[in-house]
Amino acid sequence: MHRGAQCVGEHDSLRTAAQMMRDLSVGALPICGDDDRLKGIITDRDIVIKCCAEGKDIDQTTASELAHGLVWVEARSSVEEALQKMEQHQIKRLPVIENHRIVGMVSEADLAKELPDNKLAEFVHRVYAPA
Repeated sequence: MHRGAQCVGEHDSLRTAAQMMRDLSVGALPICGDDDRLKGIITDRDIVIKCCAEGKDIDQTTASELAHGLVWVEARSSVEEALQKMEQHQIKRLPVIENHRIVGMVSEADLAKELPDNKLAEFVHRVYAPA
């Protein structure tokens, strides 16, 4: 897990989200509401496909408009539980919550560093398999 995940605000523009992704060298950001609670996640691909390719204004479209997937795992959860959720929902990034606040993100890169090759291969097969 990467600790200290930074959120983009639900009312922030997609330009702000894209700039945060650039500055943080990440491909996804959790979206947090005014109450500092997780509202969803947005990816760089979401911005390109659901905003730019659709001709929407990147400065007027907010992160919450593209928010998807409120899938997360508790900080005390096992690696197996995180893997199961990621496989079940075919997602490559998973927010980690503790005391109702986001504390980090689990990514494919995190898994690649920690899992044995056979388990990593199984994960990749399940996440990238057609739904």
